[in-house]
Amino acid sequence: MDRREQVALPTRRRAAVLGHPVSHSLSPVLHSAAYAALGLDWTYEAIDVDAAGLQEFLAGRDDSWAGLSLTMPLKFEAARLADFVEPQAKLVGTVNTLVSSGLGQYRQWVGANTDIHGVVAVFAEARVASVSRAVVIGAGATATSALAALGSMRAGNPSVLVRDRARAGSLMRAASKMGVQPRFVDLASAEALEALATADVVVSTIPADAGGELAERLQRGGVGTSGHLLDVVYAPLVTPLAQGWSRGGGTAISGVRMLLHQAGEQVRLMTGLTAPFGAMEAALNRVLTTS
Repeated sequence: MDRREQVALPTRRRAAVLGHPVSHSLSPVLHSAAYAALGLDWTYEAIDVDAAGLQEFLAGRDDSWAGLSLTMPLKFEAARLADFVEPQAKLVGTVNTLVSSGLGQYRQWVGANTDIHGVVAVFAEARVASVSRAVVIGAGATATSALAALGSMRAGNPSVLVRDRARAGSLMRAASKMGVQPRFVDLASAEALEALATADVVVSTIPADAGGELAERLQRGGVGTSGHLLDVVYAPLVTPLAQGWSRGGGTAISGVRMLLHQAGEQVRLMTGLTAPFGAMEAALNRVLTTS
């Protein structure tokens, strides 16, 4: 008998979201609702793990583990530690999903990036048909995924608004691999406000307080907005930047929509089944309306 056939797959599977901090994550709500709707005896929890502890954590998992969601600050480290990284995730150098493949000594972690799927799905949901002028705010792991998503939407050469270009090395390397030539703009400059005013789509990946400062600058400058803004931050549910964007005339999209779509793709990757999107959305809405 092949040695691999002697290893039985546990009936009850486990999954989790990892990050530091991670207690605020809504991923357990989404994944648990999906498992219940699919009739799976699976569990999903939030576990606080920092970048320095990720390798040890992965090594300590047994065959009951089906997959992991990764949030900040683990996305670059997860790409480095995965045994195999799917082509799109490898291109951008960030992983927000690890799926367990194989059993026992043959088990491997396969890295994927569902943030890219989430951004594309959000704009498709908003009926954004074409993009000629796109802007990404920030230069971290999520900004890199947003750049990849906009590139797949044929967004030309997006503008990337950053406080410090020296900290955008990972994004610049990923953009080069993707054949995208972003235009870097100082977030504090008047040029940044001009880029936002003329954008078709904007993806903001900066914290809520920094977004609030940017919203105040837009208001003080009397800058009008006409495009679609996706603020990936979802706490608070309506961010100061989203409020300011709507006041300026644009359409603001909550980061909750991206969270929902990227989680649905994670469920598909981990379970091999089509995600029950309606059940996940209903569970998320129940939590948001009572919080």
